[in-house]
Amino acid sequence: MNITYYDFKNMPDNEQRSLVMNEGRVMNERTINTIKYVLYEVSQFTVEMIYNTMNNKVEGINVFQNKGAYAV
Repeated sequence: MNITYYDFKNMPDNEQRSLVMNEGRVMNERTINTIKYVLYEVSQFTVEMIYNTMNNKVEGINVFQNKGAYAV
């Protein structure tokens, strides 16, 4: 899978979530009380999914460009 940061940001929320869960590689995760933060690597950027463990719902999504990958 090779999708750009900008193409991903322009996708509908449900498609973003589906792509991350199906194609993303889990890099890190942590749970604080009832909120679980999972960091995924997707193509050339990183996505943080925020889950509410009480109701098994996605509460939020943050997308980060991996600017360090382009540093010389």
